[in-house]
Amino acid sequence: MTRALILFAHGARAATWAAPFERLRELTQARVPEVPVSLAFLELMEPRLPERVAELAAQGVTALTVVPVFLGQGGHLLRDLPLIVEELRRDHPAMRITVSGAVGEDASVLAAMTDFCVAQL
Repeated sequence: MTRALILFAHGARAATWAAPFERLRELTQARVPEVPVSLAFLELMEPRLPERVAELAAQGVTALTVVPVFLGQGGHLLRDLPLIVEELRRDHPAMRITVSGAVGEDASVLAAMTDFCVAQL
């Protein structure tokens, strides 16, 4: 089984918006050098999730984890992402696709954000 990890973000018009996500990708890749880690976006930026998944499938990836790098489960994660993933599973039946919860809803992420906020005092 060949695994891969996609950090899935919203996207924005300003190219500079992606810089923290690219840093997150680099830090994550450094922690798991044996697993390809890439970024994909919902809209406004490239690559979109379907294109990134197609690239990984062509490289032989058979197990994919998508991590939504969102603070919470808003409409995009509740409505849009499940539809996209359903289509991806149809298009790539040999690939096992797992989607985690929104990164911002994880207790350890919230604790780190709290520490940052308190440190600003």
